[in-house]
Formats: sequence, structure tokens, C-alpha cells
Amino acid sequence: MSNLNQIQPSDPMSTSLIQIHSLTKSFTKGQNVITPLDNLSLEVSRGEFLALMGPSGSGKTTLLNLIAGIDAASSGKLIIDSQDLGSLSRAQLTKWRSVNVGYIFQLYHLVPILSAYENVELPLLLQSLTRSERRTRVETALELVGLSDRMHHRPNELSGGQEQRVAIARAIVHDPGLLVADEPTGDLDRESAETILDLLRSLSRDLDKTIVMVTHDPRAAAIADRALHLEKGQLVSQLQ
Repeated sequence: MSNLNQIQPSDPMSTSLIQIHSLTKSFTKGQNVITPLDNLSLEVSRGEFLALMGPSGSGKTTLLNLIAGIDAASSGKLIIDSQDLGSLSRAQLTKWRSVNVGYIFQLYHLVPILSAYENVELPLLLQSLTRSERRTRVETALELVGLSDRMHHRPNELSGGQEQRVAIARAIVHDPGLLVADEPTGDLDRESAETILDLLRSLSRDLDKTIVMVTHDPRAAAIADRALHLEKGQLVSQLQ
């Protein structure tokens, strides 16, 4: 398999949204140094739908969390929409993430006592919006995922697929340019999974969202524009 870790930096006029150069993430565990990502370079175009595959421990989720601004790299460059994430303080990174990134989890992470509407509204409570502005955004997001008729239902009144659609609505309600998804169909039956994948495909194609998705499912990876394979913290191949 060809090694993809030495992808050349893009031209300054590139349409890339994400530029990653020689990115390394390591930490010490006992007397051992663990390196989930090792000198990785990658570019993702604006509006691209990228799937990341690989065995457990290959660095997929670590890379996703770095791109989302949840974690910080040990070395290298991570630039998203011209912003060098390594130059931001923790507080600045949190603010940047709240505006620019939507995170979709495998297990939804909905608040059980809140309705679908209230779960989707949560990210907006951190912004300076009126109640009317929040309502417009929440209703638009729920309409986009096909759940306008379920907005007052709590998670225990929804199917797994509907819960994930609420989670997607929550991820897009603040209109981020970048969506990261960690096994978004991993806990769903096949029919529900296909609905979620169709929705993600639509968000990329119709709304120009850049999506980076971790998945173990080749059927999920097949709907992406590009699928890359990681092993031991390195990109080792591009799947056809």
C-alpha cells in the first residue's frame, strides 16, 4: 500500500478547507509513549465528504477530535479555513469550535429530559440570539432532517434513527461549515443507517458542508467523495 503521509502542502489559492501538515499526537502512558497520529499530512476540499476507515486504535477518532478542535496536536500544523488551530488558546478554541464545527456522535448524546426542539436549541444558547431567532433556526434544522412533526418528543419517544437525525439537526443548527461524524450509523439498523447516510450526502451536496466521517462500514464509506485508510496513526491508502 502506498504511504500518503507526505502529501505536499497546497497552493495558497487552494480551495482546501482543511490543511494538515506533519501532524503528530502523542502522550505518555506509564513508561510508554503512545503515538495515535504520526507525522500525518492531509488536505480536505471545501464541500468534500471524506470517510476515514481503519482498525480500532488506528488514530481515526484522534484525528477527528483534532480537526474538531476538541484536542490539541503535539506537533505539526492544522489549519481550517485559514485558521491555525495551534495558535489558539483553549478558550479561543472552544469559541472557534462553537461557531465552525458540528459534531455528530455514534450514540447521539441527547439530553433525555429535553424535547427534540430543546436538544437542538442547546448550541444556540451560547450565542447572542433572540428567542425568535433561535426558534427560526431550530425549526429550520428539524425541517431539514425531516422531524418537524417530532420536535416536542423526548428521546425515549423516538427511534434510534430519529434520535440521530435530532443529533444531526443539533450539529447543523448554528450553520457550521464543517461537520465531523464519529461512526454516525454504528448503532443503527440498515434502513435507519441508509436514511442517515442519505441525509449526510445531501448536506454535503446541497448545502456545501464539508464532512469528515469515521466509519467501519464499507457501505457508509462508499457514499463519500473519498475514503482514506489509517493504520497505526498513518494514512496508508486511498480506497477506490
